[in-house]
Amino acid sequence: MLARCGWVNDDPGYQAYHDREWGVPEYDSRALFEKLCLDGQQAGLSWFTILCKIPAYRSAFADFDPQIIATFTDQDVERLMQDKGIVRNRLKIRSVIANARAYLSMQEQGIDFSRWLWDFVGGEPVINRWPTQDEVPTSTNESEAMARALKQHGFSFVGGTICYAFMQATGMVNDHLLSCHRHPDHDNR
Repeated sequence: MLARCGWVNDDPGYQAYHDREWGVPEYDSRALFEKLCLDGQQAGLSWFTILCKIPAYRSAFADFDPQIIATFTDQDVERLMQDKGIVRNRLKIRSVIANARAYLSMQEQGIDFSRWLWDFVGGEPVINRWPTQDEVPTSTNESEAMARALKQHGFSFVGGTICYAFMQATGMVNDHLLSCHRHPDHDNR
């Protein structure tokens, strides 16, 4: 039996997410946009809830294509409010649309979204060495700075805690516990 981080339950899909995706460095701007929006949908909920709804979110939000999402209207918001496959929260739905417009605005300014985000950790993954889940922070100075900067560009549902979860999920920060088989030092102890 593989040793995993304490937040993972027994669901095979959740375990696969932990083992193959969480903490793996992501550099694709569009994939980062999707993950940031999904982390915003998690606010007040468990990640497991959102993880189970990712296929419905991709269907509802045009595979997270910012060009398409940016054209969504109030009618689209009303349509999405009826979609039982996603979290039907008007503010969260509107946040994805606002985030798509902010993303495109950054592109128009010549800002490479991936490079811009990765600059908050110096361009390389931060490898933490936490012995227990209780020691893992919920936000850091870097995630708070990222949240402020994203908000200045027009993003929403991007507070410091959401940004830290995003940084963990996209491998900007590796917070696999030392006992976890996914921690880089696991085999070296």
